[in-house]
Amino acid sequence: MLRERIKYVDKLIVVPYLMMTLFSIMMVYSASTYSALHDYGNPHHYLPRQAIYVALGYFVFFCAFMVPIRLFKKKGLVQWGIFLTAVSLFFLLIFGREIYGARRWIETPFFNIQPAEFAKFMVIWYLAYILSKKQQKIAENFFNAVVAPIILVAFIVLFIYIQPDTGSSFIIVLIGATMIFASGVSPKLGLSFGLVGMTGLLGLSQLIRHYGTRLFFLNEYRYNRFLGFWDPFSLAEGAGMQLVHSYYALSRGGITGVGFGNSVQKTGFLPFPYTDFIVSIIGEEFGLIGIVILISLFTVMVSRLFLTAVRARNPFESLLSIGIATMFMVQAFINLGGVIGIMPITGLTFPFISFGGSSMLVLSASIGLVANVSARVNYNKANKQQ
Repeated sequence: MLRERIKYVDKLIVVPYLMMTLFSIMMVYSASTYSALHDYGNPHHYLPRQAIYVALGYFVFFCAFMVPIRLFKKKGLVQWGIFLTAVSLFFLLIFGREIYGARRWIETPFFNIQPAEFAKFMVIWYLAYILSKKQQKIAENFFNAVVAPIILVAFIVLFIYIQPDTGSSFIIVLIGATMIFASGVSPKLGLSFGLVGMTGLLGLSQLIRHYGTRLFFLNEYRYNRFLGFWDPFSLAEGAGMQLVHSYYALSRGGITGVGFGNSVQKTGFLPFPYTDFIVSIIGEEFGLIGIVILISLFTVMVSRLFLTAVRARNPFESLLSIGIATMFMVQAFINLGGVIGIMPITGLTFPFISFGGSSMLVLSASIGLVANVSARVNYNKANKQQ
């Protein structure tokens, strides 16, 4: 059975995943040596941890790749998943560890758990389950069919937003919107909502620019992110510091980079060089060529995730693949947007490359599930042709 799955799995999903995770061990080590020496007295502090996270990621990838997809369609399992997600988010608000003004982590003896990462996957799983059950209702009465899913997702988004974690809450909103409109809504209605959403974002940006922290949903922490985005160089010692030093790193790297391990910006100038801004360090050490190779690998993988969603005949499998592909695409876009200054910095990491245990486990399991679907799709296609 394993041999059959390996034979039919989409290799352009698996190979980029393996290449990026192995590259992450190397880059996390390079980007973190100065910080690790300063904080822990050991420049190798993050190297074994990232290697362990990658190894655990391979394990959960294999489990997700081998598990029967039908298990994810069981109502009881979905309900337990939602319940545990809600409990973890509620627990986080009370007992979560606060770092830099945000409660995003639950401490354990081994590593910190970030419930928002698991909530992203849970929203995808829940929406794939519930929307695949409501295909006929969606076609007949779209609004009545999606009210309950939207309310549940809205509560999850609210819990994550008040941590505060604007980036993760924004990703979940986009995932939910994409999956809902992929579930059978008419193109005309989907386009209308898309235009309304874009207009709303532009209007919100103008409100923030003019009223700032006087808006009830915008605290000083979030407002500083916007100030640093709008005018980073005039605030280079404060809100704009991360973006300015990201520019310096990318500029210094040029076309071919300064060489592995030779980054200057990671030596106390650029905050979080091994998490939020690891792409800046890649740009400095490997240049534009290194970033183009990374983005090309990532683009190939995500395009194959979407292709698997299109080819899947089963509504649940198709929606699951669409949600996962959207999660990867949006998170990478937001991270890169913050690195090059076309979006406010949100604190989101680059998938598979940045340091982090929760993210590596969730993303690896997600890739394993779509690889599982791709093997089924390709197997059915091959047998049908015969």
